Amino acid sequence: MNYRMEKRILGRTNFEVSAIGFGGIPIQRVDEETAYELLVEAHKQGINFIDTARGYMESESLLGIALERIGRDKFILATKSMAKTYDAVVEEFETSLKNLRTDYIDLFQFHNVSKKEDLETVMGENGALKAIKEYKAKGIIKEIGITSHSVELLDIAIDTGEFSTIQYPYNPVEKQGEPVFKKAKENNLGVIVMKPLAGGAISKGELSLRFIMENKDITVAIPGMDSVEQVIENARAGNVMRPLTDDERSMLMKEADTLGEEFCRRCGYCAPCTVGIDIPTQFILEGYYSRYNLQDWAIDRYRGFEISAKDCIECGLCESRCPYNLPIVKMLKNVEERLGVEPSETSH
Repeated sequence: MNYRMEKRILGRTNFEVSAIGFGGIPIQRVDEETAYELLVEAHKQGINFIDTARGYMESESLLGIALERIGRDKFILATKSMAKTYDAVVEEFETSLKNLRTDYIDLFQFHNVSKKEDLETVMGENGALKAIKEYKAKGIIKEIGITSHSVELLDIAIDTGEFSTIQYPYNPVEKQGEPVFKKAKENNLGVIVMKPLAGGAISKGELSLRFIMENKDITVAIPGMDSVEQVIENARAGNVMRPLTDDERSMLMKEADTLGEEFCRRCGYCAPCTVGIDIPTQFILEGYYSRYNLQDWAIDRYRGFEISAKDCIECGLCESRCPYNLPIVKMLKNVEERLGVEPSETSH
């Protein structure tokens, strides 16, 4: 039996989705039975939107097994891939279908498109968009979206008219997406909010979600969950819609201000790095390590970078460009200290 979960229309998709969705990153830490229990509770709480990705390790497989048991039709299912070419995305998407044990995906998203050149590749003659539109013509994919950590990239993506949804971080610390959310709403695109608890940095989770729900340009927020208690707590923000009180808002913003002293908003103004480090991504990985308890996953990805935090020459140009005055050099040293080790050296 469902509760009173608020439903919102996901832009031109016309999907009626729960205001609180199910973010699929942390589920990779649990076993099959727990994954099933999480989806059972999510359904009970009125959550009907699931977001996962090829890059989330076991997430798709665990969700697929759980969905097969609970009923695929109970959820609007979104997945995504970082593949940018026709052949690469076909291989990735077929793997997603197999992992998720389904013959259709409600929303396919191009994952973490960061640069204009990447978008041009996706949309090019042999690009991934061509393949995904072919799947859509066959009804195997219902709608197409895009995710990014760049406001400027999403602004361009909206203008192409090719996407039904955008996904971007938003929370009391990271508010830079508000203008692009407004533009998306005006163009009838659904707005999916990732990192609604700032990657676990915000301790007052329900307050952060209620802060997000107050923005009517946003359709759905997708906090990650790996326990039944988290599902219940997160769902409460959508089940009992009430604005923040002045005291609650003050408490939340005080915490956000504290976090802001060393919190990367992924705005990208630090680029280009003198030696080519992708600075925001280094901090994203450190967040997965320290706040999501995904140490080995973060280390594996960190080790995959040819140029990483260890290569910082401390020139300080990035710090001079950062609008938030972050101590980037110090923060990069912290990344290397934590992630520049063998996976077996970390605790699980």
